[in-house]
Amino acid sequence: MSGLRCLLFFLLLLTPTAVFSASMIQPAMMPLGAGPNAAAASTARMVGAILEFTRWPTARPVVRLCLTGRTRNAARLNAIDLANGAGVEVSDLDGPTDVPLDRCDALYIGRLDAPSMRQLIASANGRPVVTIVEDDPVCRSGAMFCLLYGPQSLSFQLNIDAVSRSAVRIDPRVLRLSKGGY
Repeated sequence: MSGLRCLLFFLLLLTPTAVFSASMIQPAMMPLGAGPNAAAASTARMVGAILEFTRWPTARPVVRLCLTGRTRNAARLNAIDLANGAGVEVSDLDGPTDVPLDRCDALYIGRLDAPSMRQLIASANGRPVVTIVEDDPVCRSGAMFCLLYGPQSLSFQLNIDAVSRSAVRIDPRVLRLSKGGY
């Protein structure tokens, strides 16, 4: 799928709740919907969209998504289908201290204590690993993406500095959809 088609897919996914004002563009927000797995389903769609806009140094026929920490909304991540035909292989890691980052293309981090989270994210710097944090509402962990859960919506914040230190490239148009983009 071409980059423009991926962007259109992502925009269509988020358009129903994108809020724009004359003075300030608000981040694109995805509605959570109803039901017990609504946050998990929205999280899977958001993580899938992030992976769609990621370019690794070499093509990935299978994106290896590693999970660590206590996750609340990761239950549906194994249902991600990427439009480019790449599969997503989800694996749970035992703990945050011995993460085999050479076996991860993306790292989804749940609740961890702040020092462990920062150390884990710092170990991913310079590697072709996308870092996504579920439980960092002020986005200070140093991850590339921080998922932001509202009462009825999900958005994300993009850390441009973290992206620049990584060996992956994120389509710059994603910045327009993020909250802040610092």
